[in-house]
Amino acid sequence: MAFRSLLFLALASVVTSSIPNGVGTNNGYFYSVYSDSSVTGTYTNGPGGQYSLSWGGSGDVVVGKGWNPGGPMSVQYSGTFNPNGGNAYLSVYGWTTNPLVEYYITDSFGDYNPSTGGTHLGTCTSDGGTYDIYKQTRTNAPSIQGTATFQQYWSIRNQHRVGGTVTTGNHYACWKSVGLQLGTFNYMIVATEGYSSTGSSTITVGVGSSSGSPPTNSTSPPASGPTSGPTGGTSAEWGQCGGIGWKGPTSCVAGTTCVAASAYYSQCLP
Repeated sequence: MAFRSLLFLALASVVTSSIPNGVGTNNGYFYSVYSDSSVTGTYTNGPGGQYSLSWGGSGDVVVGKGWNPGGPMSVQYSGTFNPNGGNAYLSVYGWTTNPLVEYYITDSFGDYNPSTGGTHLGTCTSDGGTYDIYKQTRTNAPSIQGTATFQQYWSIRNQHRVGGTVTTGNHYACWKSVGLQLGTFNYMIVATEGYSSTGSSTITVGVGSSSGSPPTNSTSPPASGPTSGPTGGTSAEWGQCGGIGWKGPTSCVAGTTCVAASAYYSQCLP
């Protein structure tokens, strides 16, 4: 079943027949685990940004490590994702408030394409791949603010991969270009989700030190790059403007502000 909302619930790392819900921090990363009572398996927090999940049963499970709050950053991840048939996704997944939005940047999925039932709005080319953009309205559905009506946004990669860089700000810019607005960032994780399926994954999450190439999409021209060379100059909207190891522009075009998403990544935001 596509476009399901995931409850914002919580856990500590344990091994059991059913997977307890929970949120917390582990080795400097935020983690979130949701599993309904019909799911069996194990979730384990590993070293650094690593986590592992094995799952089965007829229900829904979503787990992952990341940040709270999330936002525009260069997310790097690696590992394995092995759905044994059925419905499963591997995504950068998060929420915003005011407006309340649930979003997925999906790099891989199992037998079921999560775009089913959504409205196609265009494409976004970022980090070496092309993603289809979809939206869906969720009515009286569970959310991080309880039962609510809200929008759900998807970027779904055409060629599946497990590992690489996801420049989240590029997707935010593409969504904005087709009229999809985000609010204040809540949590964001690199999530493994399984529904009425079995499988396993081991994922390691990190943050890169560069913003990658600016996005292109089917409804607006590519964002412009920096106005000067590797040091100094001005970054365009959604461009990188700071962070540990960054040697590019540190100022932003008029109408945007350099906002730090982490110690390693700052971005020009409207």
